[in-house]
Amino acid sequence: MPLYVPKSINLTLNEEQLKVIFKEHDINGDGRLSKEELLKAFQKLGSRNPGWRVRRSMHHADKNGDGSISLDELEELVKYAVKQGYGVN
Repeated sequence: MPLYVPKSINLTLNEEQLKVIFKEHDINGDGRLSKEELLKAFQKLGSRNPGWRVRRSMHHADKNGDGSISLDELEELVKYAVKQGYGVN
């Protein structure tokens, strides 16, 4: 009898792990997450609609309204992601 192996396993991440994932997606290393970088991060996190999730996360975390998430704003982004129950597939 073949062994059943699921295609993906959802794991809930803690805040520190989410912070690392978001920081990894700062591709250009400027210390800010652009909308494009956030899109890739939410895709990795398994978002069904990453474009919408980027807009919502910007609304929640981009406190200075500059269109990107700075390191100072990263905590709010992580809190938002935890509240949404994100895990890695």
